[in-house]
Amino acid sequence: MPRPTVSRTPAEVVARAARATDLADLDAAVSDCFACPRLVDWREEVARTKRAAFRDQDYWGRPVPGFGAPDNRTARGGAGPPATPPGPVSEPRIGILGLAPAAHGGNRTGRVFTGDRSGDVLFAALHRAGLANQPTSVAADDGLALTGVRIFAAVRCAPPDNKPTPAERDTCAPWVHREVALIRPTLRVVVALGAFAWAAWWPVLRQVYGVRPPSPRPVFGHGAHWSGSAAPDLLGCYHVSQQNTFTGRLTIQMLDDVFARAKQLAGVD
Repeated sequence: MPRPTVSRTPAEVVARAARATDLADLDAAVSDCFACPRLVDWREEVARTKRAAFRDQDYWGRPVPGFGAPDNRTARGGAGPPATPPGPVSEPRIGILGLAPAAHGGNRTGRVFTGDRSGDVLFAALHRAGLANQPTSVAADDGLALTGVRIFAAVRCAPPDNKPTPAERDTCAPWVHREVALIRPTLRVVVALGAFAWAAWWPVLRQVYGVRPPSPRPVFGHGAHWSGSAAPDLLGCYHVSQQNTFTGRLTIQMLDDVFARAKQLAGVD
């Protein structure tokens, strides 16, 4: 009997994530996750009601996989917008870890950080750093390709008020752990966008690298840097949210400095 591909319980998430043989397999499995009832209800409700500006669009309304090197495709487990055409193939040396998809961004487009103001800021910065082929990310078929970068979120469904519960974070963690395990051979540095992502990284050390997380945990801050001998370096960056960018808490120069440092640590030209 074939094993189920849809994950409806935390135990099924653990089992399905462990079986993922590559990033495409993992992305498809992520897209078919229904393990958190509150998040499922919210993402589907947003997809039904929509925002007025997007009333003529079909929302993805499902968990959002990671995106970027090495294949620059967003694998989809069912109906949805087409995957991005493949761009330059490169192994991911830099990981960017976010909080969760935006209700009318990734939850609409099916690609992480695509179609919202946060993505506008992030991909413009990656383009300036020479890590993206274009400065905009508006749809899953817009031709965007990343070089040496993989972007993924700690929680794969859009949460109400952008606030996942601890239980939802923990249920989603096996997807993060498996994604990092698959890119582990080349991953050199991870940029954590915000305190939530910073905190979500420490369990990865134990689960993927067999490294005991530091105690006490290093405090999150913009430009914070943690280095371990057997795991990627970790850089803190204020989240690219409108709240941070509109108020000046996160400036273009601050963001550019983080990615310049990430490139240096990762050995990316």
